[in-house]
Amino acid sequence: MNFSLIASFAIILLVLTIGEIISMKTKAFVPSVFVSAVLFLVGFWTFFPKDLIARGSFAKPIVYVSMYLILVHMGTLMSLKELLSQWKTVLISLGGVLGICLMTLTIGKAFFGWKAVVAGTPPLTGGIVASILMAETAAKKGLPTVALLATCMYIMQGFIGYPISAICLKKEAKRVLIDFKNQKSSPSKSFSIKNNTKKKLIPPLPKQFQTPYMILLKLGLVAWIACKIAPIVHINDFVVCLILGVIGCELGFLEEQSLNKANAFGFIMTVVMAFIFANLSQATPAMLGKIAIPLFGIIILGVIGMYIVSVILGKIFGFSKEMAFVCTLTALYGFPANYILTHEAIESICKNDEEKQYAIDIILPKMLVAGFTTVTIASVIIAGFFVKLL
Repeated sequence: MNFSLIASFAIILLVLTIGEIISMKTKAFVPSVFVSAVLFLVGFWTFFPKDLIARGSFAKPIVYVSMYLILVHMGTLMSLKELLSQWKTVLISLGGVLGICLMTLTIGKAFFGWKAVVAGTPPLTGGIVASILMAETAAKKGLPTVALLATCMYIMQGFIGYPISAICLKKEAKRVLIDFKNQKSSPSKSFSIKNNTKKKLIPPLPKQFQTPYMILLKLGLVAWIACKIAPIVHINDFVVCLILGVIGCELGFLEEQSLNKANAFGFIMTVVMAFIFANLSQATPAMLGKIAIPLFGIIILGVIGMYIVSVILGKIFGFSKEMAFVCTLTALYGFPANYILTHEAIESICKNDEEKQYAIDIILPKMLVAGFTTVTIASVIIAGFFVKLL
């Protein structure tokens, strides 16, 4: 088969579409991200070229542009008040990461050895930066199997996180929907969807100037400023993008739900999603067989640790056990999977736009903040510390 640019693009979209259809048919019990990951993995093991994602034009330059834009866009989904109000989510998420470390460095060490748990724990607590850092350190120290474990940990952890998160999010969506209906039917209580009429410091542009070009330009400018500020304040540039997105929207410079208004959200999300699965091309059956026991053993121990700590902290801070647990589970996949899983769960439970918006306003900010706490912040800090232990 000739995998031309457009053929590769079509195959990638076919896989993503199949995942989406199965998710809809199962009412999000089987997440689209999980289905797509399995299909890409099988494809890479059979007839997909290893560089299929890059061949389909989902290469790093456009992916990073998309990430910057979508992270600023995410800031336009939350008000500053909402972001600051998520301190409980931050503490629960950090507690889940601590639970991972406690389980892997104690029980995990006894079963799988010190080097395996030291290399595997940082990628389990977050994203690709931690995985690359641990794998490169292990390779330099002449530990190829340990380096392999660090790489595969990042690739495989989502297979555990996706289905568990889907179940938790659906239960939480049902709970939130009950609250919504009770508030709506009771005259003594009130409910509200996010108020989009709040006055801003910067007045909105006239409608004729709110074109896709203008909206994307403003998102790009904010992302550019974020990249300039990040090295000065020593904060990850993606985190700064999110923060400036919130501030830009609060001031009125950015439109709320900017990418949606620019009619670009669907394609930008497709670019980011496709790139996630590019990492699966590294995982061969032989590779997985060699490190399968410590790989899945460490993941299972980490999930148990997250669950124990999250339930305790959730009870203290007034979260349901499902919401507290799924906040910590974002460590296993981060953004954009947390965004997609949340929307899939809500779509499967809520029946109309009013219910959906109410559930999104309550659940999505927690999931977004939790993902940044675990993947973007905590995992990098932990990896920086753990490389000294290897």
